[in-house]
Amino acid sequence: MAAEWSLKRLIAQMVVVRACGHLYDRQRQYPQWELSKDQLKRLIADYGIGGVILLGGSAPEVYLRIQELQSWAAYPLLIAADVEEGVGQRFAGATRFPPPMAWADLDPRRSFELGRVTAEEAANLGINWLLAPVADVNSNPRNPVINVRAFGSEPYAVSDRVREFIYGARQHPVLTTAKHFPGHGDPDLDSHLTTPVLRKNLDQLRQLEFIPFQGAIGAGVDAIMTAHLLLPEIDNQIATLSELLLTKILRQEWGFNGLIVTDALVMAGVNNLYTLREMVMEALKAGNDILLMPPDPFATIDIISQAVKQGEISLDRIYQSVNRICQAKSKLKLPQQLPDFDQLHYGYVADRVAQDSIKWIREGKINLPAQWLNLIVTDRLCKAPEFLTPTAPAHALPTHWGATTIYAELAQLPYYNLPTDRGIFVQIYTRGNPFQGHVSNLQTLIEFLQNKQVLGGILYGNPYLIPTLQENFSQPWLFSYGHYRECQKFCLDRLLVPPSSPPDKGEFI
Repeated sequence: MAAEWSLKRLIAQMVVVRACGHLYDRQRQYPQWELSKDQLKRLIADYGIGGVILLGGSAPEVYLRIQELQSWAAYPLLIAADVEEGVGQRFAGATRFPPPMAWADLDPRRSFELGRVTAEEAANLGINWLLAPVADVNSNPRNPVINVRAFGSEPYAVSDRVREFIYGARQHPVLTTAKHFPGHGDPDLDSHLTTPVLRKNLDQLRQLEFIPFQGAIGAGVDAIMTAHLLLPEIDNQIATLSELLLTKILRQEWGFNGLIVTDALVMAGVNNLYTLREMVMEALKAGNDILLMPPDPFATIDIISQAVKQGEISLDRIYQSVNRICQAKSKLKLPQQLPDFDQLHYGYVADRVAQDSIKWIREGKINLPAQWLNLIVTDRLCKAPEFLTPTAPAHALPTHWGATTIYAELAQLPYYNLPTDRGIFVQIYTRGNPFQGHVSNLQTLIEFLQNKQVLGGILYGNPYLIPTLQENFSQPWLFSYGHYRECQKFCLDRLLVPPSSPPDKGEFI
């Protein structure tokens, strides 16, 4: 029994599970993926899992949460987070940056600051594994899931910015991750929802998709995350389960000695194709060191344990991965005290990037009338509370300047009947995101605004829609990669000239 338990604890180091960053179970937003406190404590204290990936909560709350998790562990945990746009993307109170594509037109060396600030804030909170940078080349404007998460659409430019991010992050004791190998930028399907197919051979991959990953390895990246893509030209397995890609190319051809981690195994791109046992066994045979978010972590550990005892997987193979995990953990440090979160915040760095990456779609100023309409359009209003609240500048500033604000989803616009005697200022929020499944076009909006008094507007998010606005409107328009509060205010201040005597609708908050 003791030997079996020791084997399970060894195997458990290869498993990383999802947990909520909030302190209480009742605060979990995704209970289907986020384990309860009792489950987490059992996996950490009794099984000895390797780490946890966190989502949600404020920065101080996450600090306390991580202290709790680490207190249960006999060996320090990997604490991971998807912080592609800074720690504030996931945890309120930390710094949020515009998405990586905002750096595409800036000096590549500025990406160093994105990596440095993200790593410093993460390390001070206890987050020691950045699931960033994105090394995908967004070569397909219709890609619904990568989109502005990539550093651009040209492989060498992306590689330059990926390397600078890693150099910046290496200033602090955290791990970095290049994702999603071999490259998720070309498919027009989302692997969270289905299995995309990438019809390229190895020569084509070497000319585009591979380039940023090779740059990341040269910069000293600690981990590479796989993509749940099918590449029928080179293998009959998806990339996450491909021995050709992970062992023969990453390990043997490129000499990568860091961690190979699966993308989340709960994603439909892999989970819909295999049983749990098939998925786990093929992932190990392919060369993965860490299984991220398996659907059932308890069963996953049991499956691998039985496979080792039956000789299907050698104990030496397990030791190879566990040794890499231990080497990675040896680079890390735990924060010793609650940091000053005001001192941690690097908002001024993010603000400079946000302002420098704003683009004119059509240059000009809008002189606002005394009364006008502020039409805010987004893909899904149910996801809008993050950036569209009554105090957000997109709502509060126009209201203070005499506007009546109207919220609408793009698909629902035909059902709206706006008055035609007022000018309409348009703010559009749309970008590629996981689980969205498509990239919105603006045809419905264009048709809706015909024969209406359009004052101009702002497009937040997807730069691939700029030509559509240029073709259909002659009024002033701005584009911002970022959509959060600071970006809203920068754009509104740059574009709008308030009426000399706005109606008394309360102070701007």
